[in-house]
Amino acid sequence: MAAQTDDLKQTAAMTMVQALRSAMDIMLTRDENVVVFGEDVGFFGGVFRCTEGLQEKHGRTRVFDAPISESGIVGAAVGMAAYGLRPVVEIQFADYYYPAMDQIVSEAARLRYRSAGEFTSPMTIRMPCGGGIFGGQTHSQSPEVLFTHVSGLRTVMPSNPFDAKGLLIAAIESDDPVIFLEPKRLYNGPFDGDHDKPVVPWSGHPLADVPLGYYSVPLESAAVFRPGRALTVLTYGTMVFVAQAACELSGIDAEIIDLRSLWPLDLDTLVKSVKKTGRCVVVHEATRSSGFGAELAALVQEHCFYHLEAPIERVAGWDTPYPHAQEWAYFPGPARLAAAFKRSMEAA
Repeated sequence: MAAQTDDLKQTAAMTMVQALRSAMDIMLTRDENVVVFGEDVGFFGGVFRCTEGLQEKHGRTRVFDAPISESGIVGAAVGMAAYGLRPVVEIQFADYYYPAMDQIVSEAARLRYRSAGEFTSPMTIRMPCGGGIFGGQTHSQSPEVLFTHVSGLRTVMPSNPFDAKGLLIAAIESDDPVIFLEPKRLYNGPFDGDHDKPVVPWSGHPLADVPLGYYSVPLESAAVFRPGRALTVLTYGTMVFVAQAACELSGIDAEIIDLRSLWPLDLDTLVKSVKKTGRCVVVHEATRSSGFGAELAALVQEHCFYHLEAPIERVAGWDTPYPHAQEWAYFPGPARLAAAFKRSMEAA
């Protein structure tokens, strides 16, 4: 589906950090009920500078710092959302969300259902996720599958600045709680999975043309990132660009589907692609066992069984705690993904 917008003509080159900041700036300006808060997001502008300058522009009652208490941050946001505000909170790293699990699952996700629709929970929880900064076990996890399992939550992960801004605006406007996961390796441009170097980036440059004004990208819409006919790659976040690099490395004409919204899922786009190609490779950065790729593989098997010409391949992180010193080996890289492409193409 096309992005909803007032005007797409005026654009500027932005990184994902700048695009996210632009989204929050616009929504703070458009809606007096929007507030932004979290650890160091006010005066300091956030550990990754996504909120830099917002407090100075919008004031300390709209953009403010919170104590180091994830349960307190999310708990306060639930109360604010129930009484009409639209809080946008930042968990400094996705790894830190565990203390707030009860507030997310037992309160935010269930509020609409427990109140029979009398209350809603229009809140957005931003979390930098994934590796690439040698942050080790406490700064580099990819916990997306834990959120997709929870009824009442929406889970989103953009792969580029245009989508990041449009999806964040849509998340802030949603009346349901949205888990908004931001791949740290994409904050300032896409990188491959073997070395800290750019892969073929969006629009041929680390920056992307992003509309300056308001627009939104529907939360339940996947995108065909790269058309192809040989096989389908189902992925999201950083792995979109790793898959692109694997296409170039292998020479295989793969169609890359960027999920964007992990749950609810745009199943129609996935099924259409797999039925066209007859082959499917699923890739994500998180641990393989019980990862989101297992759900994707099950859905493909259920809906595309009679169109499949090869077993569904899964490429993912290791089934180990996150290895600090070996993170570039832990990541699915172009070589590992290209090998999966080859196995799929050679299968009878």
